[in-house]
Order: sequence, then structure tokens, then C-alpha cells
Amino acid sequence: MTRPAPPADQRPIDRLIAIMARLRDRQDGCPWDVEQTFATIAPYTVEEAYEVADAIERNDLADLKDELGDLLFQVIFHSRMAEEQGAFDFDAVVAAINDKMVRRHPHVFADENYASLAEQKQGWEQLKAAERAEKTAGKAAPQSLLDDVPVGLPALTRAVKLSKRAAGVGFVWPSAKEVLDKLDEEVAELKAEIAAGDVEKARLEMGDVLFVVANLARTLDVDPEDALRATNAKFGRRFRYIEARLAERGKTPEQSDLAEMDGLWDAAKAAERE
Repeated sequence: MTRPAPPADQRPIDRLIAIMARLRDRQDGCPWDVEQTFATIAPYTVEEAYEVADAIERNDLADLKDELGDLLFQVIFHSRMAEEQGAFDFDAVVAAINDKMVRRHPHVFADENYASLAEQKQGWEQLKAAERAEKTAGKAAPQSLLDDVPVGLPALTRAVKLSKRAAGVGFVWPSAKEVLDKLDEEVAELKAEIAAGDVEKARLEMGDVLFVVANLARTLDVDPEDALRATNAKFGRRFRYIEARLAERGKTPEQSDLAEMDGLWDAAKAAERE
């Protein structure tokens, strides 16, 4: 028997929670939603976060509204599954983030004063470290400072977090110059393996190069994922310029050659500077 959707005059968040509960109903819900677990939903959660970032990159606020809704639905989905297990519910999730934000902003909600943004960031990291220590209190001591850096993060982001954790205890290059010197060293090792024709060793050296690049990004306070997204967008703009100019000549990229496309690439760069 079909049942009507939760009433539209409910508070929107309450209606969404009710919709999720209906979808997970073992008798009258959606078979696909009912069979999902935290593990099977997690990839969708990551995907929705990327789609939010994409809408922001495109400055598409209408799309951003929709993508934020999709991401919120993921939070509701996970919260509902946890509630079914008696672990926590959506209200507990909201209460936890409320408490965390108040706790981590003592300069806003208490009497703490920071002299600079750098000092504030240092205070933030100290608060996070204290929270990690509290979480592990009474448990077996972690084997490594790196143990709770999530393995599911994008590799570049995780590299930044790993190096940041190590930097917190002094295992860090003193400045960007030393990082750049290390990058030159790793690139030389990559070139050597490429020249030797050893694909597996070249793969490993490529990883070393990227890890040092992530370190450099951290040193410069640059988000490497954000920087690479911007470069991806730039590449897309310039390659579409090449396609458009070739189309004006009655050609496709397949009918062109590197010299012609490289000249159009330079033209695309010049057009962006105008």
C-alpha cells in the first residue's frame, strides 16, 4: 500500500529526517535504501562532497544549493543507520558539532585572545591534539602519531596531513628552499628510473615526487587539491579554446598535429592575459 510522503508543511530538516526513516522502513521502504550500510554509502558521501567542490569551482550557486542538499542527505542517511543500531541520531550529530565549534573557538565564545592568525591556527591544532588525547584516554596507546589520519582521504590531502602531523613534532624541512631541493633530488631519481626503463621503480619515485610536492604545498599553506582543481579547470578552458579554433578551420584535434595545437595553446594563454 502506497503511503503519502511526510507533509510539506513540516520544518524542512524534520521532513528530510522523516523521508529517510520512510526510505529505510523494512516493510514499506525502498529496497535499495534498506540494504545499504555505512560501507556501501561511504563512496556516495565522498562523491557528493566532490560535487559540492565542483559547483563552487564553477561558481554555480544554483547547483551548489542542490549539491549541498545531496551532501546533507548523506549525513541524514548515516545518522539514520546509526540510530537503527542504537548508536546515535541526527540530533546527536548536530549537538556534537555545536559543542566542537564552541570548544575550538575560545576567542569567540570565551576569553581567549590570539595575537595573530598564525597563533589562532596554532591554538586550533593544540585543541585538536587535546581532543585526540581525550578520545584515546583509557584505550591502548596508539602505535603511531599517524594512526588516526584517515586512509580514505584523497592521496594528496592525506600526504599533507601526514607531513603536518610529523612536522608537529619537529620532523620537517625548515623552509620551502629545503623542500624544493628535496624535490629536485626526487625528480632526478625519477628521471634515472625512467631512463633505465624500470616502470615499477618509476612508479614509486613518482609517488616520492608527489609526496614532496604535498610537503611543499603544506609549507606554502596551499591546499594541493584546490590548486590542482584550478589547474584542471585552466587546462579545460585552454583545450576547449584549441578545439574551437580548430573547428573554425574545419578540423578536429585528431586532424591536427602537436605543433599546431601547441601554437593554439600559446594563443589561449595570451587570450587569458588580455
